[in-house]
Order: sequence, then C-alpha cells, then structure tokens
Amino acid sequence: MLKKFIILIALSLGLGFLTVSHGFNFHQSVSISIFSVAILGSLLFWDFRLTFVFIGTALLLITKTISLNVLLEYSSLEVILFLVGMMVLIGFLKEAGFFAWLVSLILRIKNLTANKFLILISAMAALSACVIDEVTSIIFIVAAIFEICDYFEVDPTPFLIISVFATNIGSSGTTLGNPIGILIASKSGLTFEDFMLKAFPVMLVCLVVTIAVVRYWYRRELSELDKKMKKHGANEIFIKLISVPPDKSLKVGLSIFALTLLFISLHHRLELILGLAPNTILFATPFLTSGGIMAWRHARARKYIEKDVEWWTLLFFMLLFAQAGTLKYTGATDVLAKYLVTLTKNNTHLLTGLILWISAVGSSVLDNVVLVASFIPVVQGFKGLGMSIQPLWWALLFGGCFGGNITLIGSTANIVALGILEKEKKMKVKFFQWFWVGLIVGVITTMIVWGFLLVLPMYR
Repeated sequence: MLKKFIILIALSLGLGFLTVSHGFNFHQSVSISIFSVAILGSLLFWDFRLTFVFIGTALLLITKTISLNVLLEYSSLEVILFLVGMMVLIGFLKEAGFFAWLVSLILRIKNLTANKFLILISAMAALSACVIDEVTSIIFIVAAIFEICDYFEVDPTPFLIISVFATNIGSSGTTLGNPIGILIASKSGLTFEDFMLKAFPVMLVCLVVTIAVVRYWYRRELSELDKKMKKHGANEIFIKLISVPPDKSLKVGLSIFALTLLFISLHHRLELILGLAPNTILFATPFLTSGGIMAWRHARARKYIEKDVEWWTLLFFMLLFAQAGTLKYTGATDVLAKYLVTLTKNNTHLLTGLILWISAVGSSVLDNVVLVASFIPVVQGFKGLGMSIQPLWWALLFGGCFGGNITLIGSTANIVALGILEKEKKMKVKFFQWFWVGLIVGVITTMIVWGFLLVLPMYR
C-alpha cells in the first residue's frame, strides 16, 4: 500500500509539473493534478475513494482554484437528487416484493430448454436494467439463476457471466439504466425520447449479437443444462421459486412504478406543454413519487433514506463531478479538446471513434462513472470549437457501458455479481475465464455501435 501511495503522489506531482511546462496556468495544473489523484487513487485504493475526493475538493477551495459557488454549480446536484429519489423508490419496490414477483412471473414458461433459458435471462437482465439501476437488476437476476442452476445441479458461473453482459448492454438503453445515462442526459440536453429512439434500438441489436456469441462460447454448458432439463422436467423448478401474493403494497408499488416511468418517458413533451426548463419533469418525478411513498409509509421513511440510499457512492459522485467540472471552469479541458481536434484533423468521424474506443477501453479498468465524468467537460469543450458534439455523447454512453464487459472489474454490476457468487457459492471467477469472452463481446458490440454512429445521420 505504501508503494502504491508513493507512486500516486509521484504521478500527480509529475503531471502537475508537466502541465505547467506545456503552457497550462497554475489553476489548470492544480485542477488536473487533483482530479488525476482522485481517479488514480480510486483505482489503486478503492476503499479510500471518498477520502481522495474530500481532500482534493478541500485543496481546490484552499488554492482558490474554485469557489463555493462554483463547487455547487458543477457538483451536478440534480443528478444526485434524481438518484436519491430513484433509490427510495427501488427500496420500496424491493420491500413490496416487486422483484421476486417479477422473476417468478417471467420465468413461468412451459417446456423450458437451455436455449430458452439463455434468451430469457439475457432479455430479462437487459430490459430490467433499462428501467431500474443495473445493480438492483443484477441482484435479482443472479438470485433466479442460482435457483435454477441449483435445482439442475449445474455450474451457475457461465449464466452469471452472461447475465452481467446483458445487464451492461441493457443499461445503455434508457437514461435510467446506468448513472452515466442520467449524467449524460443532464449535461447534453438529450431526453428520454432521444434515448428510446437512438440508444434502445442499438442496445437490442447488440443484445441479440451478444446472445449469439455466448450461445456458441458456452455451447457445452448449455448442452449439459439441456440434458438435465429434459431428464428432470423444467416446470418443477417453479415450486422452488418464491411466490409473492399480489397484496396491497405490491399493487401500489406497481402503480407508482408505472406512473414514474410514464412521466419520465413523457418528460420532454410535458415540459414543452407546461413551458418548463428542459429536464424539469425528469428530475422532479422521482421527488414526487419518493415523497408520496414516504408519506404513505411514514413509519419506514427514515429507513428508506438511511438504508436504501447509497450515500457513500452518491457523495463520491457529487465531489467527483465537481472536480471534473473544475477542469472545464479553469479551461484545462478546452486545451485538451483543441489538442484532440488537431490530432484528428477536425474530422468528426475520427473524433467519435476515438472517444468511443477510449471510453470502452477505459471503462474496462476504471469505473464508468469516473471515466464519463472526466470526459464530459472535454466533450463540452468541443462545442466551443464549433463542432457537432451529439455523436460524441452517444460514443461516450455506449463506450462507457459496453466496455464494462471486457474485464471482471469493468462495471459495478460485474463486481456485485461476482461478490454474490463468492459469498453464496464459494466460487471465484479467474481473470482470463472472464476476459476472453468479455473481450469478444466488448469489441464486437463496440464495433457495431461505431458502425451505427458513422453510417446513420440521426446520430450526427
């Protein structure tokens, strides 16, 4: 740990001196150095990530690199509060038995085969990731996989990996699936409708291709499961699944969830009708629904806020967003944007590909929220150079989501799923056991996205 810490300090100081020698001013160099420490510190000392952003933000204030007003302006409070509201809603749905009911409902299918099961868990993982966060989605998908694999006495590892791939791909389909979706929407002006028209179809294509890839890769495991299903009878597994009766809480939960999705999906239209600022309804909807839930279940309201809201992660996001915004405030990202434009010779297609692959490769080793937060000010800097930046937003979204499939630590869903596997089954996935199939899926899906971004005018 001491060696890592020394390396971290050396890199940050070296980066600071390097930026000064290349024409950056004092505040630009400070902002770059502190933000670099936050990213590298999070990578090397994940458990201390909040420590790095707390100390870094304090240093930004003390050195007068930013003021308190600037800190609040760039901390993306609207995104943080949106996530708080959604976490309260998800906590209530979990308590009402919504997810157990959903799993048992979708899995009640006759004549279940290994191929049907593969398609079912992939579609279920992707679509549930579209409407709830990827972490909540993967927890319940993994629980269903364990139920079925335990009954048929097969290794759950391949199916867990498949479900994670589908979850990461599905999380790109709407603004709700991944924190980077709502972050990009808030900074770019893209609406839920834009995601449904431009991101969701691409997600479906990539999901189909991914299913084809993993079906071939895990053909032996699927063949083994198919034999067990034919021998034991697929329908018997549903006796083991948790049955959740549709009581009052579940019915209310379904109604609230449906209403939330309706208002979020129509937020752009409603804002135009009511003359509201862009994304007002988008951000206000979780406040209304979570507020109504806490009023109805007032005895448990404190529990929703204290236990279901992941404050550790949200504070990290908030201060990281502020530090990324500091790069824009000091003008450091404008310099970087000009360099990238020069490197790509002002070619939007080359720049789009560069952003796509950098974000994909970067998110395979670094949390995608950290990566996207660092790139957003850079993308915004291109607008000041008179370039069309809409394809860059999509490149950042898809690269950040799809690149997470390449390695074990590529996304939060990966880490959560593997943690559950280790805790519940005492099984570990080796790096290359994941990497080779993850690399194939990651590269192919990213290539597909690149083709869409280059060929279709709707992304320009």
